[in-house]
Amino acid sequence: MIQASTVRQIAAGLTATAVFLCLSSVVQAADLEAGKAMSQTCIACHGPGGNSVTPGVPSISGHAAQAIGMQLYNYREGNRKNAQMSPMAANLTNAEMNNLAAYFASEKVTAPQHKASEENAKLGPALTQQYNCTQCHGAALKGIQHIPRIAGQQYDYLLTQLQGFKAHTRWDMDGNMTSALSVVKESDIPILADYIAGLTDQ
Repeated sequence: MIQASTVRQIAAGLTATAVFLCLSSVVQAADLEAGKAMSQTCIACHGPGGNSVTPGVPSISGHAAQAIGMQLYNYREGNRKNAQMSPMAANLTNAEMNNLAAYFASEKVTAPQHKASEENAKLGPALTQQYNCTQCHGAALKGIQHIPRIAGQQYDYLLTQLQGFKAHTRWDMDGNMTSALSVVKESDIPILADYIAGLTDQ
């Protein structure tokens, strides 16, 4: 018998997918200037242009607009919960989410402060292939549509999210990340986080 929690997660995932399709269709009409004006509240934590300088706070610049809008929606609807983000997203309209998403998607990604160890930089590429990271996040791990960019992301943030998926404590829209992490060795998680956090476009 399917557990009630599983049914709720599937239902939430289907709803979020439907919203993703809606967000995708209207993102072209987003108002970048309105998004920039609203972003002043966001950059207090996420950094100028969405380039975070705080270890546990993710960078959001250069993500696909759909990925940013999807996460805002999930926070607004209570699927994802965070002491800072949940109240920030609680009263956002769909149009406001799209404006913010379009603005941060248009911002240039700055080179990460983090530099992977020499050993992890060598091990990382094979591990991202072995664990299918590149299958969903793209060959360069820059994200695809609603799937977020992880290249150059804050190390502490990446480590926390990967460990959360592994422990089944991180909300997972469609279960793909939880499934993917189920086969990842605990000892490989810091290696992946270190390698991915050090990736740069420069």
